[in-house]
Amino acid sequence: MTMRRGTLEMLTVARLNNRGLFIASFLAPAAIIYGLFVVLPLLQAFVLSMFRWRGVTLKKTFVGTQNFEKLWADDAFWKALKNNQWLMVVCGLVIIVLAILIAHAMNQAGRMARMLRSVYLFPQIVSMVVVAILWMFMLNPSFGLVNSGLVALGFDGMKNKPWLGEPETALPSVGSAFVWYSLGFFVMLFAAGLKSIPDEVKEAAELDGSKGFHRFRTITWPMLWSVKRIAVIYVVITVMNIFALVFLLTRGGPDRATETMLTYLYQQAFQNSEFGYATALAVANFVIAMLLALGIMAFFRKDPQEARR
Repeated sequence: MTMRRGTLEMLTVARLNNRGLFIASFLAPAAIIYGLFVVLPLLQAFVLSMFRWRGVTLKKTFVGTQNFEKLWADDAFWKALKNNQWLMVVCGLVIIVLAILIAHAMNQAGRMARMLRSVYLFPQIVSMVVVAILWMFMLNPSFGLVNSGLVALGFDGMKNKPWLGEPETALPSVGSAFVWYSLGFFVMLFAAGLKSIPDEVKEAAELDGSKGFHRFRTITWPMLWSVKRIAVIYVVITVMNIFALVFLLTRGGPDRATETMLTYLYQQAFQNSEFGYATALAVANFVIAMLLALGIMAFFRKDPQEARR
């Protein structure tokens, strides 16, 4: 009996080892690629942020934390971070509200729902350059669709208004383009979340007489907890990495009114040849995005519906 038990234990251990090797053999290629193209560049960025480097020679000067001290005292950095926060909060809120409304409308029967299902992803399949050019034409002071439409509605004061040329309106204008471009992905995300709600729950709500906004507030919205977490994290990541749209529309102007973390990074690296300082900006951007994402994950860690069970 003892020998049989020992043999079974040895076989079990061997099977576990074989299973571990089998899993490791599948994970190893992905882990190696991830390490080479994600982890290693991140480590190199952290190291490079400790140097003063012009980017055109191999000569680097170790400066320790001076780049980060300069960053802390840089008003342009805080202005860019403030613009990122504005886009994150204001545009993020608009995106999530519009996405859930459009996704909810798409789940209904009718001609409008079919039309929404056919066009909501259109901005996502268009090149960012095309999106920027489209919005530059729409916001053109002389013949843009926005000014022409407002004048036609009787707002004569909007004639020849430079939406992208005034500090007060430049950031909201860029934010509008960002919302238009990003909305389709979040509509798809919430539409998938709405589809995942069990039919039994919907039928029970109908039997209980729950309709309209009350049904949405008490049943639909709470059951989208995990989708909301993903949506908010994606908003944070997308806004912290926004570059091309802002650069193409305004290049961070006027007077840094639309400057973001990455447009300021580009300016420092490729216009001022301060690659060490630009790398410190990249590290700061990464750390801020990571902390925000971890904070959101901690906030959405426990579903209130599960906590009541």
